[in-house]
Amino acid sequence: MSFHLTAQLAVLGLVVALLPLSIVWVATDANKFRKLAAVTLFLTFDLIVFGGFTRLTDSGLGCPDWPGCYGQANPLQAHADISAAQAAMPTGPVTVVKAWIEMIHRYIAMAVGVLIVSLMVVAWRRWWSARAGSANRAVNYPASADSPWLPTLLFGFVCLQGAFGAWTVTLKLQPLIVTTHLLLGLGLLGLLTWLKSRQDPLPSIGPAAARLRMPAIAALILLVMQLALGGWVSTNYAALACNDFPLCHGELIPTMDYAHGFALWRQLGMTASGEYLPFAALTAIHWTHRNFAFVVIAVIAWVAWRALQVDGLRANGRWLLAAIGLQFLTGVSTIYLEWPLALAVAHNAGAATLVLLLVMLNYKTYIAARNTAAHPVSRTSGVFSTP
Repeated sequence: MSFHLTAQLAVLGLVVALLPLSIVWVATDANKFRKLAAVTLFLTFDLIVFGGFTRLTDSGLGCPDWPGCYGQANPLQAHADISAAQAAMPTGPVTVVKAWIEMIHRYIAMAVGVLIVSLMVVAWRRWWSARAGSANRAVNYPASADSPWLPTLLFGFVCLQGAFGAWTVTLKLQPLIVTTHLLLGLGLLGLLTWLKSRQDPLPSIGPAAARLRMPAIAALILLVMQLALGGWVSTNYAALACNDFPLCHGELIPTMDYAHGFALWRQLGMTASGEYLPFAALTAIHWTHRNFAFVVIAVIAWVAWRALQVDGLRANGRWLLAAIGLQFLTGVSTIYLEWPLALAVAHNAGAATLVLLLVMLNYKTYIAARNTAAHPVSRTSGVFSTP
């Protein structure tokens, strides 16, 4: 990769990041770091949704090299190479439209990287200022809000995510790499949600919230497992392996090939031994994701119902119930309507929304559990006192 290409891409990433940075700059919020965390979280959510759109439109190899496009910083400069590839294979992975989709995805990713670097730099500056006694933290903010280690972890995380983005292209959409890339993106979203949550004033939460700590963790773990299965469905193009519901090929338990379907290290559409992947393997992938969804829905709905009974968590419970209901509807609709693009993208967005909501719930139950040990419960208000 030449220095000239690197410099051009860096400038493009900075240009895309200028809008969210300007929003932070002009914001009236006295806590600019909190605003920066919120804007970074919003753009990361958009990146995940657009990444799903990139995958679902088969645009992951729209530019078959990385980080540029045929050695150029944008598809305009690479137009001749892209047009030649499209002329040779009009329905192939490289077209002008797919190249633009892929590069826009990369530009947004670079902008998120710029914002996360900004978060890390500001966090360390705040930390040093606090140590020097030149900054005072408001009493209703958690002490962890001043720690620079989570922003630093985010920087390492986004670098790892960038590496998997490169391998996604260079290894030609190998399912394990693409699925890991998806999970890392959702992990980044979760960490940013936690970072943003701890910048907010400590919420007033009922003492019963502490008892939701372990159920909330369990719900998040199950969701991550389901997201991994969903990513495996998407990256193996198994979304329509079962085109009826609730049965699959008219059977409760259809013919399935788990050995080939869940062999991790293999090329797209191939078995580990290099043969074409049998349809029964795709059926196993789809059927497993579909049926595990019922477990995840039941657990998240139960946790949401319990949250509705707790002061300070009722809004979280309502949002979780709405999100899990919509996710179920989009999942079933994609089967009956044969995977329309808009619904498929909405299903991906719903998965990201569930991550965001469950991390928010986990943060609040963490605060409640911490306050159970450290702070008394008000007998009159029924909520934890803040430090």
